[in-house]
Order: sequence, then structure tokens, then C-alpha cells
Amino acid sequence: MTTPDPDGPLAEQLLRFTRRVHRIQKQHLQQCGLGITPAQSRLLRTLAHYGSPPRMADLAERLEVVPRAVTSLVDGLEASGKVRRVPDPTNRRVIRIELTDDGRGALRELHGARRSAAEEILAPLTDEQREVLGGLLDTLIDGTGARQC
Repeated sequence: MTTPDPDGPLAEQLLRFTRRVHRIQKQHLQQCGLGITPAQSRLLRTLAHYGSPPRMADLAERLEVVPRAVTSLVDGLEASGKVRRVPDPTNRRVIRIELTDDGRGALRELHGARRSAAEEILAPLTDEQREVLGGLLDTLIDGTGARQC
């Protein structure tokens, strides 16, 4: 006999909420008309956090994806003029990825789209509820509990 999973409904709610967040963010990305996928958006945001242009391997590690996935994302962003490949100044075998001016402009628009999506998602909550949610999310994000499969 198995015991009921008390967190089952909560886990399902979290999954449904995550899907809703992704769906709304994707809609807002499409509305801004940049032709950028959510994965490309994530790569641009990640790229903006580097002080100097990173290698593709650095991006793959930070994004927690295989290097081939980064290559595909960079190919698409390079074709649209958002990023460019540049040679490493100290090692000619290494290629680095940098944002273009067009890419920085796209990041500004993407930031606005993400903000609009967040406003839509959080609209039903009062200020107090938003504060409580923020605290709970911080706890979950920074949680140190043991992982279980």
C-alpha cells in the first residue's frame, strides 16, 4: 500500500505555473517583434553579464547546455546581427562571442517584454501577496534541502 503524496498537488501547481510563465513570456517576446526565441533571449541576457566576450564553451557551461546548442543559438543571432564572433586577442584558435549594438538594443526591448509578462502574471496579487511570494521564491531559489529523484 502506498501513502498519498502530500506534495503531489503542490508539485502539479508549480509545474502548471511554470508552463504559464513560459507561455506568457513567449507571447510577450513575439509581440515585441524581434524574431528572437526564448532560448536566444536567454543567451543574450547571459552574454550581457560578461565583462568581456566569452567563449562558446563558457556560454554553454553558464546556460547548462551542450556546446552544440550554443552554436545553433549563436548562428541564429549572428545571422540577425545581434551577436558576432570575434577572435581571441591572445589565442587565434579561440573564438569569442560579443553583443553588437543591435543586440544591445534587442536586450532593452526584451527587458521590456519580460517586465510586461511579469506584470501580467503578478496582476492578480496585492502588494502584500507579492512580498510574501517574493520571500517564498527566494527561499526556494536559495534552498539547500537535499535533492530527491
